[in-house]
Amino acid sequence: MSDQNEYAKIIAKAWADDGFRARLIADPGATLLAEGVELPAGKSIVINEDTADVINLTLPARPSELSDDALDSVAGGTAFWYPTLSTPEDYKRLGK
Repeated sequence: MSDQNEYAKIIAKAWADDGFRARLIADPGATLLAEGVELPAGKSIVINEDTADVINLTLPARPSELSDDALDSVAGGTAFWYPTLSTPEDYKRLGK
């Protein structure tokens, strides 16, 4: 599903409408498509419902190796400069 808002709407509808919930569990792909939710090609979807006694934990797929472009998009960062705090007076001045 493409965004959290779509996800929240589907959950809210399933909580409010038992028939929708049953269809979603029985045939999630068709039910989501009927709601206008586009699923990625070649992917399947499984609905696991939490109950009062069972909590489902989804273990995400292990990431595949990142391409150079993907690495470039996450590499780097921000450099911060912090003054050296070496005396009690330095800490008092900063309110520490």
